[in-house]
Amino acid sequence: MKIIEARVIVTSPGRNFVTLKLTTDEGLVGLGDATLNGRELAVASYLTDHVCPLLIGRDAGRIEDTWNYLYKGAYWRRGPVTMTSIAAVDVALWDLKGKAAALPVYQLLGGRCRDAATVYGHANGETVDEAVEQVGAYLRAGYRAVRVQAGVPGVAGIYGVGGHGQPYEPAVAGLPPETVWDTAAYLRHIPDLFAAVRDKYGFDFHLLHDVHHRLTPIEAARLGRDLEPYRLFWMEDPVPAELQEGFRLIRGHTTTPIAVGEVFNAVWDCRQLISEQLIDFVRTPVSHGGGITHLRRILGLAELYHVRSGFHGATDLSPVCLAAALHVDVSIPNFGLQEYMAHSAETDEVFPHSYRFEDGALLAGEEPGLGVDIDEEAAARYPYRAAYLPVNRLRDGTVHSW
Repeated sequence: MKIIEARVIVTSPGRNFVTLKLTTDEGLVGLGDATLNGRELAVASYLTDHVCPLLIGRDAGRIEDTWNYLYKGAYWRRGPVTMTSIAAVDVALWDLKGKAAALPVYQLLGGRCRDAATVYGHANGETVDEAVEQVGAYLRAGYRAVRVQAGVPGVAGIYGVGGHGQPYEPAVAGLPPETVWDTAAYLRHIPDLFAAVRDKYGFDFHLLHDVHHRLTPIEAARLGRDLEPYRLFWMEDPVPAELQEGFRLIRGHTTTPIAVGEVFNAVWDCRQLISEQLIDFVRTPVSHGGGITHLRRILGLAELYHVRSGFHGATDLSPVCLAAALHVDVSIPNFGLQEYMAHSAETDEVFPHSYRFEDGALLAGEEPGLGVDIDEEAAARYPYRAAYLPVNRLRDGTVHSW
């Protein structure tokens, strides 16, 4: 089974997506997600100009060999653009292999470890009362896990808050917007949010919160300690993870579980965090972490150290990536939780899929391969629109982690 065509499709049904489409001499088509939020065209160029020519004529069944060919053969290793490109190829090859075998991808990964992947939704509000009400809406919809973000009084443009009850979408058309951050105000306010949620709804569901890399280790340790009474399932990305040793300080001061990794690209980004048991969940997404092949290496290491998965699954990743994540979710022994933000109707039109939400969980499709297609006519109706993630500053103007 030889690859005879490799093509990149860029479309923007509400937000930008980059998709790699591989076609074989047997007429099979495989899809991979190559979306890198705010830097989409960099990956599209990397694939079109440097990777796609290398794929023509290659045996589509040699997934491991192709992964190493693209990773080691480029000499310049790792980084989000390179690893997202490799991931797109890898996922497309798994999709092809499943179709060739007439099996869903999870069957090629060893079969089911569970029937479905429990997911969490995103509740948010400009005020505590609004956020608490949204939590109730998710619980009524059947969710058993909810991430909660709320506005901080006196601080505009808080991460995770969509405003007026809308889902949060950070990528904005035009040049990057700038937001202002106040750590002290945030640390004072957030424990009250979770006190209100638990007071109204109790403890019979999982609560999560995303700090989004904004604290120092000692500040994160304080927040984790203050949130202990509310029994969070995890506190996400408490600090930037370049300094992996910094997590020792957090770990020494709180029992609140820690999840990190949505910006990780390789096992080396989390090796120390995993092997020293400094985190509880690794969130590396399929599309940024080198695809299914490399993600399985990360999760194999994680299993040895009681670290579970918690894959990134926001709407900056297409249904192709979500489907790939679900096939991994149901096939690994150390699954934790899957992030899930429902895509727009326009996105679902462009990417028809067989996975579905039911009773607080997502069920992977039973179709051969990933169970996702792309409607190229629909995709063509939504041309690329430049959009950037925000830049964050402290009140004195210092650029801060967003």
